[in-house]
Amino acid sequence: MNFVFISPNFPRTYWNFCDRLAKNGVNVLGVGDCPYEALDQELKDALTEYYKVDSLENYDQVFRAVAYFTFRYGKIDWLESNNEYWLEQDARLRTDFHITTGVDSKAVVAFKSKSGMKKFYAAAKVPTARCHKVSSPSAAKKFIARVGWPVIVKPDIGVGAAHTWKLENEDDLARFFAEKPDVPYVMEEFIFGNIRSYDAIMDSNCEPLVESSAVFPPSIADIVNDQGDLAYYVVDKLPEALADMGRRTAKAFHAASRFVHFEFFELTKAKPGLGDVGDFVGLEVNMRPAGGYTPDMINFAHCLDVYQIWADMVVYNERRMQPGGEDHFCAYASRRDSASYVHSHEEVLERWGAQMAMCERMPDAIADAMGNQMYTIHAASEAEAKDFIQFVLERVKQ
Repeated sequence: MNFVFISPNFPRTYWNFCDRLAKNGVNVLGVGDCPYEALDQELKDALTEYYKVDSLENYDQVFRAVAYFTFRYGKIDWLESNNEYWLEQDARLRTDFHITTGVDSKAVVAFKSKSGMKKFYAAAKVPTARCHKVSSPSAAKKFIARVGWPVIVKPDIGVGAAHTWKLENEDDLARFFAEKPDVPYVMEEFIFGNIRSYDAIMDSNCEPLVESSAVFPPSIADIVNDQGDLAYYVVDKLPEALADMGRRTAKAFHAASRFVHFEFFELTKAKPGLGDVGDFVGLEVNMRPAGGYTPDMINFAHCLDVYQIWADMVVYNERRMQPGGEDHFCAYASRRDSASYVHSHEEVLERWGAQMAMCERMPDAIADAMGNQMYTIHAASEAEAKDFIQFVLERVKQ
């Protein structure tokens, strides 16, 4: 089997995907803009061959890389980056090289467009916030008259929480129209709730081989825009109601043979037409693993190797690995270099070092959302996860 992995060096832990593929007997063919000598040794060992391009943004260069691999190794069976930023390019390459094991150019639009997701959610019978494609201030005001303040505005096609704002009044609305980037935007009614993810690896029949869930703060956008601190945690058990919604969503979106990250609101305030407190509401579908080091956190929480489960899905379309221990929580908290905290780095390590799973600097490319210095621990309970987060993120009062 020939597998082209786009940008296999980012995020850093993605070498694990390549490593498990190689251990399953796959030719792993990397394409990236990082010099070969700068790749981690673990990644070098996993790759059959690496093709460096000047820029992954240059489609012609990436196309030539895949064409070279086709000439040298034969037909490409899989092509994937597992990275949202490259989803459209991945799909275009699959279409151009007749690779049928993933999303093609036509289908990817529905996965990337926030407005396009709505009809799939409806097919899955998953409630979602009412949505308006932003066109003019007058049309926006008519929509707000129906759903009320506040509202959320965000690019219809976009990665993460960049350029997303909460509008609370007429002044905010006027400022948004004066400053918004020249790209299509959507406006949604505001939902009061925490964000719960449904993370899973799906087989070719959209059946989950592994499932997990994480609890995120209500607004990642506020963290990015206000330079706040990010903290979240993977839970020990997936709520059955969320599991049911996640599975139905996967089938509606035809999310076959993929690592997926679906986001739902867990309502903290009842919303007519959507649900009561504690109910789940569809937010967003991502046809790739959760960002940052979340796959590793899933491993820590469930004593698993999701990289191996994913590689087994690719090669065998089944799960061969079983858990190696009991389920527990895994918590992440990150700090910003620009802020001052009550507890020093050394104090964090002294207090939580025995439970520390990861302690690293985050790459600049994702630091806006993920912070500069991260800490990740094993936690026995939700209460302990929250205690850790409070300890790490308590700031010095100005």
